[in-house]
Amino acid sequence: MTKVALALIGLLVCLAAPASAQGLMTEKKVFELPSFTTQSGKTLKSVKVGWESYGTLNTDKSNAILICHFFSGNSHAAGKYATADAAPGYWDAIIGPGKAIDTGKYFVLSSDTLVNLGAGDKTVTTTGPASIDPDTGKPYGLSFPIVTIHDFVEVQKKFVESLGITRLVMVAGPSMGALQTYEWAASYPEMVGKIMPVIGAGEADGNLIGWLDIWASPIRLDPKWNGGDYYGKEPPLAGLAEALKVVTMHAQHWQWADATFDRKWAKEGENPADGFDKRYAIEATLDAAGAARAKASDANHFLYLVKANQLFVAGGGALADGLKRIKAPVLLISQPNDLLFHPDSVKRTIEGLKAGGASVEHVTLEGTRGHLDGVLSMKQAEKPIAAFLAK
Repeated sequence: MTKVALALIGLLVCLAAPASAQGLMTEKKVFELPSFTTQSGKTLKSVKVGWESYGTLNTDKSNAILICHFFSGNSHAAGKYATADAAPGYWDAIIGPGKAIDTGKYFVLSSDTLVNLGAGDKTVTTTGPASIDPDTGKPYGLSFPIVTIHDFVEVQKKFVESLGITRLVMVAGPSMGALQTYEWAASYPEMVGKIMPVIGAGEADGNLIGWLDIWASPIRLDPKWNGGDYYGKEPPLAGLAEALKVVTMHAQHWQWADATFDRKWAKEGENPADGFDKRYAIEATLDAAGAARAKASDANHFLYLVKANQLFVAGGGALADGLKRIKAPVLLISQPNDLLFHPDSVKRTIEGLKAGGASVEHVTLEGTRGHLDGVLSMKQAEKPIAAFLAK
């Protein structure tokens, strides 16, 4: 594999933004609920999610901002756990002292979702199908109830309230984090001052639902998945790695692929025309990225996240009705080359928000990374974000 390919693996799996010189530090904590009833009516015992914060909560607890993470992400939105960490959290470019979301002014929170993808990551705490069911002493597997974006928000709400916070200055997040942001504003308008959804629309449309199914297919086709019953056995890492490979490519854009790889071979002197074992550089890089990410991920968690995203409509009913319930001012940030949340879906969301009376500002990002520009290129939006918060 080329040096370029190796260097790209970290970015391809969406784990972190480029390194920052500033020294914002954070630590991972755990929030626990004795029980939680999902939208499906099923009650879970001992629900746990990890969380972290940046900045200081003021005396009247009025300066809190909640950041919601993307599909393959977790609560690590900014800063580092240790100075030796290779890179800070994914939105470190805009969260920190003196930055757009200024931790000298705001207390910034972020938490892992239920069924978080990184169930095998030591920095992630999450309850999901890989967790032990207290009633059986065994992993839930597919007996775990279907959960929704609204369930993610409900757990976050209980977490926020446990800190004595009754109103958030802003809720924000990229991709799946944007879905949670819309859901917060539609379900609990009295708790949300402003929202900043990034690279996300108000619902999963037919195109996204179909793509999410394609994401999930390699897992279901891996014999080791075994209908979700693989705990204590060899996990379906091959299927999961292929699924993550699809996600990685879909979240990019052809401009990036062509500029970075073009038709380069994975190994000098090994022409792909000479055999199926001879690869192009982009193939080898995607393989490596998927395999690396799969080691800390869980296949069933991936499938539950896919389902939660497919089911999403802001407010849980018709899109127009859900968007009309959003009264908070909106700073919507999108990327015109986004292949997941395409421009028409963003346009429909903006029209629905405005029809409901919400104030909407729309900022677009430039770049060749497509959907991923909403994670990697947020520095571009620093001034609009700071101005939005200052209003």
